[in-house]
Amino acid sequence: MAELTTAAPLTKLTEEEELFRGTVREFARREVRPLVAAMDRAGAIEPALLAQCFALGLMGIEIPEAYGGAGGSLMMTVLAVEELAAVDAAVAIFVDVQNTLVNALLLKWANEDLQRRYLPRLAADLVGAYALSEPGAGSDAFGLETRATRRGDTWILDGRKLWITNGAEAGLFIVFANVDFSKGYKGITAFAVERDFPGFAVGKKEDKLGIRASSTCELILDHCEVPAANVVGEVGQGYKVAIETLNTGRIGIGAQMIGVARGALEAALGYVKERTQFGKPIAEFQGVQFQLAHAATELEAARLMVYNAARLEDAGEPYTMQAAMAKLFSSEVAERVTSLAVELFGGYGYTKEYPVEKFYRDAKIGKIYEGTSNMQLHTIAKQLLK
Repeated sequence: MAELTTAAPLTKLTEEEELFRGTVREFARREVRPLVAAMDRAGAIEPALLAQCFALGLMGIEIPEAYGGAGGSLMMTVLAVEELAAVDAAVAIFVDVQNTLVNALLLKWANEDLQRRYLPRLAADLVGAYALSEPGAGSDAFGLETRATRRGDTWILDGRKLWITNGAEAGLFIVFANVDFSKGYKGITAFAVERDFPGFAVGKKEDKLGIRASSTCELILDHCEVPAANVVGEVGQGYKVAIETLNTGRIGIGAQMIGVARGALEAALGYVKERTQFGKPIAEFQGVQFQLAHAATELEAARLMVYNAARLEDAGEPYTMQAAMAKLFSSEVAERVTSLAVELFGGYGYTKEYPVEKFYRDAKIGKIYEGTSNMQLHTIAKQLLK
């Protein structure tokens, strides 16, 4: 009988992944945690933290070393986002968008010239943003109305983008526009737009329920001039660029949601051991124990789904359905676990003095951005019924 080889458990990390996760965890607890409440109130990330994210290599995790990046994997991005979100989801999404929606897109679709021009800067000090959504094009992203018109060696972009994460800090925007509306979604094209290009402006910054320190802005393109060399991928292939990038992005959102849920659960576990009622810690009541056990079980299931989706993509295997499932389930789990945490804290949980009310607010966005839960169900059903 041939000798059986045992595969490593899904959550077993390589030595490099363990060291990386430990570094991010220490950074999150030492540098990010003391600033969380103030950043939430101010609605902005502390600029010094942004510089530290670059210095630690968190903004170019999958960018090859030849371009100044860490040469890591999607799994390492997932670990970083999870660790940051367990402390502050706003910093987590700042790092997540840079890696899964901007860097990953350029690595897969951009030509060598664009990669050479932008990837070293994205690894060093340039913040990126992904601009697909519009006032009338949310879940129906391909209903976008931003127009691109060719004039010699320049494209002229006109339109308005909405809900753009990292909009306030970004210097580079991946903007989707239609070059030929008669072709429908097959006219959509991706452009690399620099903040100082003529005709480009960042507009209103949204005042949000959660992830308040993360900037969410509108973009205004008024005869914005973009060099023809800044088309990402082929003209008319933007719909493929958008869809495939969002598939990866969903894994990142899953990582954010398991981090948020974990942070809330850890806070609740500490509190129930200290809070006494009827002469003993509430952790000793079976009703409380069972609620915590159920929350921990759901969180473990969500983590396995997210890690599996990341491992599949890193291995070059199909992962579209698994990514949609991971985002769908992890965002539901985050909402339930953070809600339970608030309840276990009682009246204190409803105040800003304790961390769980923020975890609760931050969890809600998971069901909305980078594809609503209904869109994830649509994707899963489509894959099932192929």
